[in-house]
Amino acid sequence: MEANARWVALTAVAPVAWGTNYFVTHEFLPADRPLYGAALRALPAGLILLALCRQRPRGAWWWRSAVLGLLNVSVFFVLVYVASQLLPTSIASTVMAVSPLTMMLIAWPLVSERPRTAHLAGAAIGLAGVCLMLLTGVERVSVPGVLASAAAMLVSSFGHILAKRWSADADVLASTAWQLTAGGLFLLPVAAAVEGPPPALSTPALLAFGYVTLVATALAFAAWFTGLRHLPAGTVGLIGLLNPVTGVLLGTAVAAEVLTVQQLCGLVLVLAGVVLGRPRRAGRRGSSQAPAHPVSDESPAREPATCNPR
Repeated sequence: MEANARWVALTAVAPVAWGTNYFVTHEFLPADRPLYGAALRALPAGLILLALCRQRPRGAWWWRSAVLGLLNVSVFFVLVYVASQLLPTSIASTVMAVSPLTMMLIAWPLVSERPRTAHLAGAAIGLAGVCLMLLTGVERVSVPGVLASAAAMLVSSFGHILAKRWSADADVLASTAWQLTAGGLFLLPVAAAVEGPPPALSTPALLAFGYVTLVATALAFAAWFTGLRHLPAGTVGLIGLLNPVTGVLLGTAVAAEVLTVQQLCGLVLVLAGVVLGRPRRAGRRGSSQAPAHPVSDESPAREPATCNPR
C-alpha cells in the first residue's frame, strides 16, 4: 500500500499543475494564437524530456508516438487553449471534471479494467463536489468554449487510456517525450500556415510559457503517464479532480477570493471522491491473479496481454 501511496502522490502533481495552467494561459498568454500557444507549450517540453532520457522510438513506437502526440498533445492542447481563453476557469474545470467517468468507460474495453463500484461512486461524488465549488450561476458561458472543453476531455480521455494500453513496453519518460515532440512538430507548420509569424512575446508571456512548458507540461505529463502505468485508470481519473480544486485555491490565494460555505462543501466532496477511488489493499480479492506482484489487485502490471499489444 505504501507503493500505491507514492504513485498516487506522484500522479497528483499533474492535475495540480494543470489546475494552474488555465489561470496562467488566460492571464498571460496571447488569446489569438492557440496553435502557436499549443506548439510552444509542447515542443520545448518534449525536447527537454528527450534530452533527459536520450532514447528514440523503435518499431511500432514511431506510429504510436504520432497517434498519441496527435490526440494527447496537438488536438488536446489547442482545445484547452481555446477553452482557457473563452471560459472562466471554473466552467472549464467543471467540464473537464467529467473525465474520470469517461476514462473508466474507455478503459473497460481497451485495457480490460472494469469500473469498480467505488470508482463510479467516487466519480459521481467528486463531480457533484466540483459543481458545488464552481457553478455559482454568475459566469457567462460561451458555447464554443464549452464545446472546446468537452472535446478536449473526450480526446484526452481516449488518448490517455490508449497510452496506458501501449505503454508497457516503453520507458515512461521516453514515451512521454515522444508524444510531446510529435505533437509539437505536428502543430508548428500548421500554426505557421494559419497564424502567420510567431507572436512577439512580452517578458511576462515568456515567463508564463516557461512555467507552462516545464511544470504544466514536461513534469505534469511525465507524472500523469507514470500514474497510468502503475495505477488503475479509475484511480488516476479521480486524482484528476484535484485540477478544479487547485483552480479554486489558486483564486483564493492570488485573487484574494473568499471561499464560501458552498465551495468548502464542494471541496470536501471532491476529496472524498478521490479517497473513495484509492487503490484497494492487496490480498483480499483476486489474489490468484497476482502471484508475482502483490502491489494492488488492480495493478496494470498484472493485466492480461491486451495492455501490451505488439
